[in-house]
Amino acid sequence: MAASVGQTVAQQAGESTSWPAPQEGDFVVHDFRFQSGETVPEVRLHYTTLGKPAKDASGRTTNAVLVLHGTGGTGRGLLQPIFAGVLFGPGQLLDATRYFIILPDNIGHGKSSKPSDGMRAHFPQYDYADMIALQHELVEKGLGVNHLRLVMGTSMGCMHSWMWGETYPDAMDALMPLACLPVQIAGRNRLWRKMIIDGIRQDPDWKNGDYSSQPRAALQISADFLLIAGSAPLHMQEDLPTRDAADKFLEASMKRITAGLDANDFLYAVSASRNYDPSPRLDAIKVPVMFINSADDFINPPEIGVAEREIKKVKRGSFVLLPASEQTHGHGTHTHAAVWQQYLKQLLEESRR
Repeated sequence: MAASVGQTVAQQAGESTSWPAPQEGDFVVHDFRFQSGETVPEVRLHYTTLGKPAKDASGRTTNAVLVLHGTGGTGRGLLQPIFAGVLFGPGQLLDATRYFIILPDNIGHGKSSKPSDGMRAHFPQYDYADMIALQHELVEKGLGVNHLRLVMGTSMGCMHSWMWGETYPDAMDALMPLACLPVQIAGRNRLWRKMIIDGIRQDPDWKNGDYSSQPRAALQISADFLLIAGSAPLHMQEDLPTRDAADKFLEASMKRITAGLDANDFLYAVSASRNYDPSPRLDAIKVPVMFINSADDFINPPEIGVAEREIKKVKRGSFVLLPASEQTHGHGTHTHAAVWQQYLKQLLEESRR
């Protein structure tokens, strides 16, 4: 998912930025063929970058870092103090005066091509394999980057990180998946996603995707699950200690979340995970992997033991489970870089050439 849904823009107000000015652009992929067999004449991929690429004497890119956002998010959405302010500033681990930071908007998200641009539910039914293929097109052809120092991803981007390691095993030096599991989406994780998909499609106002105004019930169920899936019980209990405080927070959160949602866009984004399953090919990953989840993550609960089991298949893989604490923020811990940056430092050192 995107950064913690319980966190408001107001919480970030007044905090100065320390990273270099971001640059934005668009790259168009022509006649892209989706896994479904569908094609479109053009796919627009929007991106944000910080810093400048560097190459060695052989022409190999040496400093590019690909950072992949979560479901419903955008690349630029990661430019907030709790993430970029910890990582991209002067002297920090991914100092953008030394590294070339690439923050794409995935297809279906942000300013990239998406159903709400006009095709609505006639937009191609993209999946995660399509998403990483388009990321690769952007990186290699759009930005001229032929090698990545690091691929890092949060939530959906975490899942994409595993797929990058399997699909393009020689394309990077290291992988850092944050807040996901490297297996088929099943159990409760599949249930809540299917509830959203069915809830949108069953809203009479959805009209098979051809609505003229946003279907209220579809947005309601989407926002309900976004709020719960990204929640952190410890913080919610402390921040909302009374019934009235909780009700007031819910009302404000629903207004904020639904204001930025399009039913078709969100339906597609959630449905894109339908055939994700990197588990059979984890042994194909060649580079060091630092895989991190938090114990208070609703979407990836630690008690099921999947992460510990699957990381054994990764030749150079390490898994860290962050204990639930005042410092963790449920699923949204993936964006609170101060909590896990020590492990990024370890990964960068381990994968240094």
